[in-house]
Amino acid sequence: MRHSKYIIIGCLLVLGATSCKKWLDVNTDPNNPNNETVLVQNRLPWIQHFYCYTAGVTNFRTSCQAGVYYSTTASANAFSTTWIASTGNITPYQTWFVEVASNLNDLYNSAKKKGAWHYMATADVFHALGFMEMLDVYGEMPYTQALSETASPGFDDGKTIYYGCMAKLDEAIELFSKTQDATAPTLASGDMWNAGDVNKWIKLCYGLKARYMLKLSKKSDLFNADSVLYFLSKGPQSIADNVVQPGYNNSTVTDYLLGDPVVTNGNFDYVAYGSGQRISQYYYNLLTNMRGAGVTDPRMTKIVPASMSNIQLDASGKVTSFTWNRSKGVDSYGASARLVKGGAASIVTPTYAILNTTIAYKITNATDRANFIADQVAAGRTFTTNVDTVKVTYKAGSIFINSTNYLYAGDTAYVNMRSSALATSGIPAQGEKDVSWYPSAAAFSAGAVASTGSFQVRPVSDQEILTYHEMCFIKAEVYMRKGDVANAYTAYIAGIQAHLNMMQAKLTAWQAATYTATNPDMAPMNQTDINTYLTSNAVAGAGTLTMADIMLQKYIAMGCSIENWNDMRRFNFSAGNVGSFGVVYPGYDRGPLFAGTAQYTGGGKTDPRYWQRRWSLPTTLELNYNLTNALAINPHATDPNIWSMPVWWDCATDGEYYGYLNK
Repeated sequence: MRHSKYIIIGCLLVLGATSCKKWLDVNTDPNNPNNETVLVQNRLPWIQHFYCYTAGVTNFRTSCQAGVYYSTTASANAFSTTWIASTGNITPYQTWFVEVASNLNDLYNSAKKKGAWHYMATADVFHALGFMEMLDVYGEMPYTQALSETASPGFDDGKTIYYGCMAKLDEAIELFSKTQDATAPTLASGDMWNAGDVNKWIKLCYGLKARYMLKLSKKSDLFNADSVLYFLSKGPQSIADNVVQPGYNNSTVTDYLLGDPVVTNGNFDYVAYGSGQRISQYYYNLLTNMRGAGVTDPRMTKIVPASMSNIQLDASGKVTSFTWNRSKGVDSYGASARLVKGGAASIVTPTYAILNTTIAYKITNATDRANFIADQVAAGRTFTTNVDTVKVTYKAGSIFINSTNYLYAGDTAYVNMRSSALATSGIPAQGEKDVSWYPSAAAFSAGAVASTGSFQVRPVSDQEILTYHEMCFIKAEVYMRKGDVANAYTAYIAGIQAHLNMMQAKLTAWQAATYTATNPDMAPMNQTDINTYLTSNAVAGAGTLTMADIMLQKYIAMGCSIENWNDMRRFNFSAGNVGSFGVVYPGYDRGPLFAGTAQYTGGGKTDPRYWQRRWSLPTTLELNYNLTNALAINPHATDPNIWSMPVWWDCATDGEYYGYLNK
């Protein structure tokens, strides 16, 4: 795997002519780059960027597994709807090894020669971040030999990888605590995340240790609640300690490997670049009816996208009036009526009507025809009927579904997550401060917005690496496990408030930067709405707090993050058989379009193999070229039901884990 270590050299050349940020700069000799001349302060920002790219695709696909998103794309739909998992999930593995891991030894060693201890420490942090993420999704994989000269590295088990990552964080804390040599480059000269603030890096390390220790919550012999609380005491203490990678929309430069924008938020590159993703009904319901309170969360309109509807145009074809159509959630877990009728991946992307457009729908079912006609009446559209055919006219300016299949006509209710960046919109006139999505240049010219996007996944959103609100919710869970409900409640409220504060700070910054001129969803929340929510029944009272209350509020706050799927595995999803906590994720289960009987072979919800618990190794990489080593550690690596085999930290004992491997 070491043959890919020069990948960043090429990236430096790609950005040399059009760099949009000082961080993504060229090395000392841009015309003749080589591995020895790359400055450590130039290597680090690229590692930060490409790690976020890897995390972006992992966050997206695991969020589909956790029920945050519905997707029509093949791999993601298999996670969000049918559970017919395939071996096509190569991207996280590929981008991690090719673009990040292959450069860590070089960063570490070159920094060591310069006495740049803080850069050495960052190499350790990325080692932990990346390999722990690979453990989370793939389980066993090359680790101790992964970055060596070995062409076919041996595999390690999950326990080895886990403790190796924890050791890297311990060394990073030690290195960050050292004073760099006087001639060493300052960390600030190459750090996109923390601007060289060593204390924030140390807090990041401790916060990651708390997150990773929490993974062991099923292991009574290893989990130590007090250790987690100690790590939390050394980690982020306010939103000022949040570690994020900022996203930008000021460049058209794209990635050499996959062609995605270089400067945008990594989550955007997967969730909101294309038109296939939508909010799930599961997530939507938590934002509109948490705890059955019937109260709308003030964060809802910032997370759930909207499009324009009832558009009226003036004589020049410009939008003069409209109403906002806030998206519904796509139901793939409940009755799933729309998907059952149309197919698992059948929700259609809308188009823009330049002229009045009439579509004829043949509807043979009388009930469906009557319901369809009622919808047209409610929408105020012109239509005619002839036996079983209904002709509907969509006025110029309409955002509509251009299909004769009546099942799809109502899909405008499901607004996709899409945002636009300079490098992706295809509309040259769309400026960097307008990140809404328009279906066409004509729609943009008219001012017809088809999606306002979502808080975490716009090109200019911050990609969250570690946040104070996550630390608060971890603290709340740990205290709840200790039976200290009073402290758990304090941390629970602090977590909700911290997430609201983080969102409000970003929304305020967007407003100041004039993004709200075209997108009202990027404006701050109403403080009265926040106050009302915090005192409503949507938020548990001190005497009624449950583990589900804690984890569902954490679920909302984490959103597009692998940590939601990690948490759901720790609590066995909706099985309700972990401790005395009951069902922590009510309503989450296989949906009516489930077809993954070969992958998920458990006989019931309390059987671990009923659920999505890992990914298969990429066929085109490890299973084609390193199969012998893969099978040596796990003889079941190629079995269809590998997808339901728990990874090491998801097992209560080593005996359980090795039993899966050796059975």
